[in-house]
Amino acid sequence: MQVTFIDTEETWKQMLPISYTRPVAEVRIGILKVSEKWARHLSSSDTFFRSQEYLSSVFSPPKQKSLTILGNLLPSESLVDAIKNLKEDEALTFNGVVLAGFYEIDESFEIGNRKPVSHEEINQILHPWDIFRFNGEEIKRDYMLLTNGRQSQPIDDPHTITYGDQIFVEEGASVKACVLNAENGPIYIGKHAEVLEGALIRGPFALCEHSVVNMGAKIKGDSTVGPHSKVGGELSNSVIFGYSNKGHEGFLGNAVIGEWCNLGADTNNSNLKNNYTNVKMWDFATNRFKDTGLQFCGLIMGDHSKCGINTMFNTGTTIGVSANIFGDGFPRTIIPSFAWGGSSGFTTYQTRKAFETAELVMTRRNKHLTEADKAVLSHIFEITAENRVWDKK
Repeated sequence: MQVTFIDTEETWKQMLPISYTRPVAEVRIGILKVSEKWARHLSSSDTFFRSQEYLSSVFSPPKQKSLTILGNLLPSESLVDAIKNLKEDEALTFNGVVLAGFYEIDESFEIGNRKPVSHEEINQILHPWDIFRFNGEEIKRDYMLLTNGRQSQPIDDPHTITYGDQIFVEEGASVKACVLNAENGPIYIGKHAEVLEGALIRGPFALCEHSVVNMGAKIKGDSTVGPHSKVGGELSNSVIFGYSNKGHEGFLGNAVIGEWCNLGADTNNSNLKNNYTNVKMWDFATNRFKDTGLQFCGLIMGDHSKCGINTMFNTGTTIGVSANIFGDGFPRTIIPSFAWGGSSGFTTYQTRKAFETAELVMTRRNKHLTEADKAVLSHIFEITAENRVWDKK
């Protein structure tokens, strides 16, 4: 079955800065990306995307009429059944909003002349902070999806202590002299991943393929480390998408880190205000701060962004794409894409320099910055220019 994931202008804007570089369905939450969850549930090998036009050179658009699903929609058993039973002349809806239907490649994602089929309950990622908010439950769902009917590789190391029975180790993974506590939720160790000596891990937790938990790391649960990443220090209820490093001491909590990011040694973020009130974060859809309704809310960092050693981030900080933050003190809580600097001020990180860094970083993972990648980043540089207010002085 061919499946297309669609972003409306609203759902895409609400997920910025994470969605600057990907359709919303390519967000990792739990163990898998949203698109990967649906592909497994629907036995689909052909996945396409209808999002912002500038992303189509990297994320393939559909070539024919196909089942089209709203990209921020998380699968559940009842929702999967409803979509599997959907007829071509029907549209699945929730409170009048279309969730899924069979649409032509450029057809408006509206009910039109279709018969609406209402669904009672859904779960969506409406804002970036929903990624860490729902991550624990999504790890549990993905764990069952990935491991049902399969046998874990044994943990033979005599110096590793385990609690609970929901621990799954994929082929080629290495676990040495650590503590794995799955009493509160499952622990998933992906192919060729490594958990090094002295690590303390509480579930729910997912370590994806070829990633590393460094020596002495403390993982408090509800956290995901995506593929080809390294994590050390203290991690709590955070999601690292992939190809990113937080390899040293320092606290990362209630956070989302995109791809190709690096957090310097002893980087820390606050996830709780001193007065314990709700955290506000920047909302790109309204261009103002929004009450998240959360008491714990830390850091959102877009792809290709970096920070230097000893960087401190205040509660509810949002960082765009390809920003580079360094220096003492707390930088502002909204840092635009292609910003270079810190608490003492910013200049613009020009694309030529940003591309040079990205190429060096990606080469270390045997990847390359393609011309399509450069075109996407160049477009982001242009559409975020108005946010770099120092250029207007």
